[in-house]
Amino acid sequence: MPNVTRRGVLVTGLLGAVPAASAAAVFRGEMPWTGGAAAPNPQIASDRAYIFFNPQEAAFVEAAVARMIPNDDLGPGGIEAGVPEFIDRQLAGEFGQGVRWYMQGPWSKGEDTQGYQSRLTPAGMYRAAIPAIDAAVGKMFTGKSFAQLSGDEQDSVLSKIENGQLDLGKIEAKSFFEMFLQNAIEGFWSDPIYGGNKDMIGWKLIGFPGARYDNRDFVLRHGERYPLPPVGLKGRPAWQGS
Repeated sequence: MPNVTRRGVLVTGLLGAVPAASAAAVFRGEMPWTGGAAAPNPQIASDRAYIFFNPQEAAFVEAAVARMIPNDDLGPGGIEAGVPEFIDRQLAGEFGQGVRWYMQGPWSKGEDTQGYQSRLTPAGMYRAAIPAIDAAVGKMFTGKSFAQLSGDEQDSVLSKIENGQLDLGKIEAKSFFEMFLQNAIEGFWSDPIYGGNKDMIGWKLIGFPGARYDNRDFVLRHGERYPLPPVGLKGRPAWQGS
């Protein structure tokens, strides 16, 4: 059939496989979608008290973040950057509920290469793991909670959690640590609009320009320190009179 082309076969097959109402349409004078519906503007995190963490959870997260991203000679750490507040806001929102995740069964144990496999949402994972950690710590250190341990003792416990060596019952310690560490990193480096990276602490540490709209003057200046302060999605304090 010399008059049959590959494109013709594809088009014919497509139109034959879908209802007539799904055929291509021509739109004039309007857009066939609602702008911003799929990716709404981020909600600006407030400076209110914790909205997800209870006092026990907050104490653990603050103590652990202080060990993971310490305030040292390099500059302020995770506490100063608001990492606990960032995680709190994320767990109280869509991330915490796993809104965009597939959370149905089957629940067979997956491979390490398959990523997060728990039937718990991120919020559920935190809520179950933290009291289990404090309970395990209490057995090791005569009734103390994680937040009551010395810095070296906290490092030892975090290492056990990271390596999956701390028995948390039905919670897989290593999976929790991987999520917690990832969330802490996100809180230190994310745009300040989400509650972490306060005063752009993380960005200033590495000289990252942030969301500045035009960097053309600096693209070819290799090896030079970036001279301008970083800019977030809300701008920067000097532009806002604060």
